[in-house]
Amino acid sequence: MKCSLVMLGTGNAAVTRCYNTCFALVNESQCLLTDGGGGNGILARLEQAGIPLCMIHDIFLTHTHTDHIFGVVWVVRMIAQAMNGGKYDGCLRVYGHDEGLQTLEMICRATLPGKVTAHFGRDILFSPLDDGQPFSAAGMQGLAFDIGSTKARQFGYRLILPDGQSLVCLGDEPYNEKNEALARAADWLLCEAFCLSADAARFKPYEKHHSTALDAGRLAASLSVKNLLLYHTEDETLADRRSAYSAEAALHFGGAIHVPHDGERLLLV
Repeated sequence: MKCSLVMLGTGNAAVTRCYNTCFALVNESQCLLTDGGGGNGILARLEQAGIPLCMIHDIFLTHTHTDHIFGVVWVVRMIAQAMNGGKYDGCLRVYGHDEGLQTLEMICRATLPGKVTAHFGRDILFSPLDDGQPFSAAGMQGLAFDIGSTKARQFGYRLILPDGQSLVCLGDEPYNEKNEALARAADWLLCEAFCLSADAARFKPYEKHHSTALDAGRLAASLSVKNLLLYHTEDETLADRRSAYSAEAALHFGGAIHVPHDGERLLLV
């Protein structure tokens, strides 16, 4: 059995040289899409990754910022059209907190044709989760949690992979200690790193309520995780991003550090 993580996008909200942060967890023939980036670029990213829409039956929306939600609108649209054309079997279920899903549905109803929205409540299901509520997606069991955002309300999750490993998605804001029990000793910790600490004066991560690669490394060490994956970065240092971010995080963290490019696939199981 194989399970992989495909980073469809790795950049923050304002990037132009890469796509906004979103990713797919592919468990054999099933797929959990987390966020969709800021537009229909998600369709090209999925195509390039070899992930057909008919494989996506679960989506997790972390929050309603433009660089996360609008790509989901496009995926919903295209899946509904595939349903209408007899090219999609089963249901699409979209998870997230209630406020986020209400906003998503409102945008969809305001911008998509009736032949798309006719599927809502029938075979496209908006499934709100509470803080600490379990859910099932792509053949895996997860637990949603409120990350404690100081901006838009945001959920992350802890997912149990097919071989029993744990993967924790912390969203795109700094870690909140209230979620320590969920993040501690994770096999995979997915964590935002807006820029290098060495570039903090230039990119001002703390003013934007974000972290640096150095902060992420320190966090991973304190939580005793095995693998640290950094995303949601600036895009002005892409050529050296992997080596530079890894080196800075490694000043505190001795485990495996992953700084993927857009479209990169990591085998988890």
